[in-house]
Amino acid sequence: MEAPLCELRGVSQSFTQPNGAPLPVLQGIDLQVRPAEVVCLLGPSGCGKSTLLRILAGLIRPTTGEVLYHGRPLTGLNPGVAIVFQSFALYPWMTVAQNIQVVLQAAGLPRAEVATRAAQAIRTVGLDGFEEAYPRELSGGMKQRVGMARAFSLHPEMLFMDEPFSQVDALTAESLRAEVLDLWASRRSQSSSILMVSHDIKEVVYMADRIVVLGAHPGVVRTVVENTLPRPRDYRSPELLRMVDRLHDIITGHELPDVASPTALAGPEMEPLPTVSTSEIVGLLEYLDARGGCEDVFRMATDTGRDFGKAIGVVKAAEMLELVDTPKRAVALSGTGARFLASDVAGRKALWREQLLQLGLFRQLRAVLEQQPRHELRREQVLELVILRLPFEDYERTFDTLVRWGRFGDLFAYDEERELLSLQ
Repeated sequence: MEAPLCELRGVSQSFTQPNGAPLPVLQGIDLQVRPAEVVCLLGPSGCGKSTLLRILAGLIRPTTGEVLYHGRPLTGLNPGVAIVFQSFALYPWMTVAQNIQVVLQAAGLPRAEVATRAAQAIRTVGLDGFEEAYPRELSGGMKQRVGMARAFSLHPEMLFMDEPFSQVDALTAESLRAEVLDLWASRRSQSSSILMVSHDIKEVVYMADRIVVLGAHPGVVRTVVENTLPRPRDYRSPELLRMVDRLHDIITGHELPDVASPTALAGPEMEPLPTVSTSEIVGLLEYLDARGGCEDVFRMATDTGRDFGKAIGVVKAAEMLELVDTPKRAVALSGTGARFLASDVAGRKALWREQLLQLGLFRQLRAVLEQQPRHELRREQVLELVILRLPFEDYERTFDTLVRWGRFGDLFAYDEERELLSLQ
């Protein structure tokens, strides 16, 4: 086996929250990018995929662990990497040609070579004739082609792509994926390997030789799947669809386990709240009810136009409130969820309130409020409670979710002007 181009050994990453507490994002990551391969990082939102990519690119220094480039510790930016970003990252006041030339100038190349490489990159991605166009005059797919041309013009050893097709329509994304692989296979891009971040399982199976499945909170490597399907691949082939199903089962087994672990059965003192609105939870219940009470979680994500990570968050929130069950890779309306849908407005509020009080955070907050002379707490007092009980969570988002869920069940009232939370 050839030596890796770059590598992570035991990498962990934490960021410091405003209250000074660490927020762990990655934990104990071992990862290699080898010559002549396409590696995809796959996982739910918030699992640290983009952070991993940035650490390998040298944009972020990890809290602990080693980052190696050709077997040596990486110091500063990774010289073998060019990045294609999700948001295009084009300068709106520059033409297509200028957007590409600017990175070559920053690399210190002679003027003649800058012009030659930019022209060659524009031809490579099929943008001949658009050299003098500005980003506002381009479609989403054309903007991403400019981003690809800019990366290719640097002749990188490795091409890093951070959800590069998520901002374009499905047909354009399919075309761009095929073009990237064609360029990589022909070596016209001069990139040995590609590292791509994605939440789209079918995209990952189409693109990758190795698929690194990540878990979240903090991000860890769950498993690495070798994808030996021959190229070129067909989205509709039985072999590709079987691999998609296999990844579905792997991810579902980790994110929505059938059987609780002994730790889970003991019950955490405080449960982190998914950043999900009450309308999204009710929408999930109504969606399931319209489909006979049960649906495959991945089909549900596709039907509702959500990325998989967001869909899992909504399911987790509903499951916390015991409104759904998650047998295997299905999501099923529970008896409580069915009663909720059959109730009138007052009945729904009462049932929601009852379910909230099964959760430790809501139960403790109500107990603290009941002890106050006026049954009120200032916002900063509630934030202190959240920080104390859930030190590794985003306390601002947790507070917002807590208020939204509590209001929906008439458990709490919140005066935004005075920033006071009170018992309803």
